[in-house]
Amino acid sequence: MKVVLFCGGYGMRMRNDTGDAIPKPMQMVGPRPLIWHVMRYYAHYGHKDFVLCLGYGAAHIKNFFLTYQESVSNDFVIHGGKVELLQSDISDWTITFVDTGVESPIGERLRRVRGHLEGERYFLANYSDVLTDAPLDEMIEKVQASGAAASMMIVPPNSSFHCVDVNSAGEVKNITPATKLPIWLNGGYFVLTQEIFEHLTPGADLVDDACGALAEQGKLFGYQHHGFWKPADTFKERAELDSGYQKGDRPWAVWESRSA
Repeated sequence: MKVVLFCGGYGMRMRNDTGDAIPKPMQMVGPRPLIWHVMRYYAHYGHKDFVLCLGYGAAHIKNFFLTYQESVSNDFVIHGGKVELLQSDISDWTITFVDTGVESPIGERLRRVRGHLEGERYFLANYSDVLTDAPLDEMIEKVQASGAAASMMIVPPNSSFHCVDVNSAGEVKNITPATKLPIWLNGGYFVLTQEIFEHLTPGADLVDDACGALAEQGKLFGYQHHGFWKPADTFKERAELDSGYQKGDRPWAVWESRSA
């Protein structure tokens, strides 16, 4: 299946005051940026044909792949002045780079790459800034078996905040950790069919508009994942992922567990 990656947003919560134009998917986790970890996850399950929806900071993403250095994350041997790679990351990947606009919402970005998805009954989509260890093959099988037109991976809230039940007089009646609430969050991993485009008008949002419409029709499937899932929406979250990587605590790197 082709994989559509939304990687053109501003990422305001990751920006600083120095005018740094590095887009959020290019923030580093270990020796590679976030988007690489997401792509490596999909490639592990055999999905190696990517469509990148570019916008803000597109040049950083293009240059990363145009000047890609395999030796950063692969072992190699130098013999007679020539480099022999022992493994390769992206030699069998196909990556299509598409300018989908700086201001475009997610749904509009998807609309603008529709031509690159012709013939794909099912395709995958991702925000490019969330890591997980979810079994993708199982996710796809369950979605296909459900007959749904679209699906999203859903996860329990992982916030450390507490929710407070208070009456009009200000008297607190109950305090509940957010993680204990019977609610699910959009986990950012989508399995979609061509029917999604029937609900994507110009400027529409993927979740609010298209997925919302399919939910009303009973055509949206939610794959419940209780395992590892972590966004990198802020500097703190990205730093936590990077720290885990450096310590060897990186459950999202499912490609490493198989090779081990």
